[in-house]
Amino acid sequence: MKRRVYGILACFSILCLFASGCGGDKSDPKAEAPPPLKVQRVEDRNLFHVDHPERFQLVQATEHIATPQLRVTGTVNPDISRAVPVISLAAGRVVEIKARLGDMVKKGQVLLTVQSADIAGAFSDYQKAVADEKLAATQLERAKFLYGKGAISQNDLQIAENAEDKAKVDVANTAEKLRVLGISTFDRPSGLIEIQAPISGVITDQQVTNAAGVAGLGSPNPFTISDLSYVWLLCDVYENDLGNVRLGETADIRLNAYPDRIFSGVINNIGPVMDPNIRTAKVRLEIRNPGMMRPGMFASATFHGREKQRRAAVPATAVLHLHDRDWVYVPTSGNQFRRTEVVGGDMLSGSMQEIVSGIAPGQQVVGNALEFQNSAEQQ
Repeated sequence: MKRRVYGILACFSILCLFASGCGGDKSDPKAEAPPPLKVQRVEDRNLFHVDHPERFQLVQATEHIATPQLRVTGTVNPDISRAVPVISLAAGRVVEIKARLGDMVKKGQVLLTVQSADIAGAFSDYQKAVADEKLAATQLERAKFLYGKGAISQNDLQIAENAEDKAKVDVANTAEKLRVLGISTFDRPSGLIEIQAPISGVITDQQVTNAAGVAGLGSPNPFTISDLSYVWLLCDVYENDLGNVRLGETADIRLNAYPDRIFSGVINNIGPVMDPNIRTAKVRLEIRNPGMMRPGMFASATFHGREKQRRAAVPATAVLHLHDRDWVYVPTSGNQFRRTEVVGGDMLSGSMQEIVSGIAPGQQVVGNALEFQNSAEQQ
C-alpha cells in the first residue's frame, strides 16, 4: 500500500515540473530569440607601433619631373622599299648557284648561271635582222640607181626606202633583246646567262636550287636582295595607348641580344586598321642599322610622351619589395608607422628610385624599410 502511494506522488511531481517548464517558455519571449552578435575589431596589419621611433631615420621624398613612357615589344624587319627582286628574263635550267640565303653581295656580282635556249633564239633573230637589213640596203641602192635612169617610178623608190627603215628597226630591237639578256652582239653565245645582283645588300629570300628550272618573267624570283642599312621595327600598340604615339617622334630601341645599347628610331607609320582579336595597331619605326640588327630579332621600343608629370623620388633603401609589391613606411600620429603600398618607377641617379603613385613629394618615409620590417617582426 505504501509503495502505491509513493508511486502516485512521484508521477504527480514529474507532471508538475513539466508543466512549470512549459509555462516558463511561454511567458519569456527572449528564450526563443537567437543570442546577440558580438562585433570584434580586427587589428590593422599595416599599422605598426614602435617604442623608440628615433632609431629609424626619416627621409623626405623629393620632387622628380618625368615624362610618361610607353614600352612595347616588336620584331626587326627588312625595309621592303629597299628590297629588290633578282629576276631572270630567260627561261632555262640552273647550272650553278654562286650565292646563298643570308650572303652579303655586291652590285654586279654573279649570283647564278642559267642555261637557256632563249639565247640561241634571240641571237638567231638578230642575225636574220642583220641579213635582212643588208638586203634592204642593197635593194635601196639599186632602186635609187634605176630611179635616176627613169627605169622605175617614185613609188617603187619609196617602197625600197621603207623596207630599209623597217630592217634597221628590226636590227635595233633584236640587238636590244640580246643586251637585256646579257649577251654581246659580236660573239656567238654559248647558251649560258649569268644573273647578276642589281644592288648591294643581303639575300633575304631564295627560291631556287641547283638544277632547278627558271620560268622567266612571271615565275618566283630566284633571289631577293635587301639593303639592310635601314630596317623597320614593327610593334603592337594597344588601342588605349595609341594617344602616346605620334608620327615623326623618336623612340628608344633596345635589342634583346644587346640590352645595354640604346638605338633611336623614328615613327613613320601608324597602322590604320586595328587587330580585332587583341585590339592593337601596328606601329612602324625606321632605324639606321649599325650592322648588328638582323631581321627577326626581338626588340623593345620606349615612346616618350610630351606632358611632364610631377612624381616623388626616395632612396632605393626606403622601398620594401614584399609579395611582388612595393611598400614604404610612413610615420603617423604618435609612435606609429603605416606601411603604404606604392608603385615603383625607374631607378634614378644617386641610388634614388622614382615613385609613380602612393606618396607625394615632401612626404616623409623611413629611410631603411628592410631594417624597419625586421625590427617589427621581432616584436
